[in-house]
Amino acid sequence: MTTLLMGRKAPPFSAKAVLKGKIVENFSLQDFLGKYVVLFFYPLDFTFVCPTELHAFQEKLSEFEKRNASLIACSVDSSYSHLAWLNTPKNKGGIEGIEYPLISDLNKSIARAYQVLEEESSVAYRGLFLLDKQGIIRHQMINDLPIGRSVDEVLRTLDALSYYENHGEVCPANWHAGEKTMKADAEGLLKYFN
Repeated sequence: MTTLLMGRKAPPFSAKAVLKGKIVENFSLQDFLGKYVVLFFYPLDFTFVCPTELHAFQEKLSEFEKRNASLIACSVDSSYSHLAWLNTPKNKGGIEGIEYPLISDLNKSIARAYQVLEEESSVAYRGLFLLDKQGIIRHQMINDLPIGRSVDEVLRTLDALSYYENHGEVCPANWHAGEKTMKADAEGLLKYFN
């Protein structure tokens, strides 16, 4: 049974991960409290849409860091597969140059906890979860396997969450940082449209 994870504490985990070219034994989500976290799942190493996403997130890594946000990627591959893919040049289909952590979810427990495991093929859908500084899931998005994500939309959503937390005003449709926001009441809506 699938339930919405929105507004709930992110399921905790401790797992092997690859970080800075080394395998880390006990990588824990708990270590990121006090920062925003963008946790995203991808189906498999050495595939096709996946490296485009991982590189797209890497290209915007400094933008996430400016916003006090950490990127964390996860798939059902082993940490050795992650390391091999990380050591493969981009022009050969690899992810050489990726600096953020890659979690190994070999037993698929993390993908199951986040309800993104596609049971038939035993890979994760393209799930993405934005966690606030207390580890609460504030945004979740799940794409089917053939549909890549928009990193710019993730940044926009992070900006909206941060703006709301810092100013108490809500961000309307298609809002971008620096644009008009509104109070979450009837008067605020009327003022926004006028």
